[in-house]
Amino acid sequence: MDVNINQLLVKPGKQINLKNFHTDYTGNFNKKAAKEALKINTQELQEIQEMFYADDRYSLLIILQASDAAGKDGAIRHVMGGINPQGCRVHSFKSPSKNELEHDFIWRHYLALPERGMMEIFNRSYYENVLVTKVHPEFVFSERIPGIDSVDKINGEFWKSRYERINNFERHIHESGTRIIKFFLNISKEEQKKRFLDRLDTPEKNWKFSTADIKERKYWDQYRQTFEDMLNNTSTEIAPWYIIPADNKWFSRIAIGKIIHKVLVDLDLQYPKPEAPEVLEEARKQLMNE
Repeated sequence: MDVNINQLLVKPGKQINLKNFHTDYTGNFNKKAAKEALKINTQELQEIQEMFYADDRYSLLIILQASDAAGKDGAIRHVMGGINPQGCRVHSFKSPSKNELEHDFIWRHYLALPERGMMEIFNRSYYENVLVTKVHPEFVFSERIPGIDSVDKINGEFWKSRYERINNFERHIHESGTRIIKFFLNISKEEQKKRFLDRLDTPEKNWKFSTADIKERKYWDQYRQTFEDMLNNTSTEIAPWYIIPADNKWFSRIAIGKIIHKVLVDLDLQYPKPEAPEVLEEARKQLMNE
């Protein structure tokens, strides 16, 4: 039993329609089998992460984008639960600060990139600048871009340029050794409603709920279109998007874990060569003679 990774991949150059991707797809898994597979996957990730760290040639950037309540936080917690925290960080991007707005929209993300041997998870990312700002183009004005002084100028050419800048940025960091995996957690409107109600009905989950979630839900159709545009314009050979069915958290977690593991395996990681046997033997003698 395994995950059909190719079925979740947004093939570069191919225009997809999100309506063709079922949010409740679970392959040949059931809940019990997925949980058992996740335990194995967690151990596999733990083992290969140690080699990834020791190899010290690559860094890994994992990007999670989704509508609210799609399960990003839970995916991070369950999939990466066995990873050594010294080798993995999570960065959750909020609204940009005044200082961050003094720079281009990618700048603050560049500062958070992982160094060699490290994994970095972006819980939301620079893709918010072609998602929420596309649904609410007036937000772009806070960037104070020369010549962009009316909504009319935030047009198709503007977004085409922004997609190209993102693709160029990802190409640049890829050539420097950063491998990029991008996950779009695809949740249905009905499942989102269920999870919002659960947050309202469960006292210990009340803190997760925000009235802003209800406000943004009114733009559901617009967000679906912007997600689709994002996937079609920024899934590339070096930084592909995977559409993860998110109505069943147990499936989305094993799908994400399997994809991360495959990417790491394909890097052909190696432990550094140890010193010569005679050097190691001499060190052993010195320690034994202390």
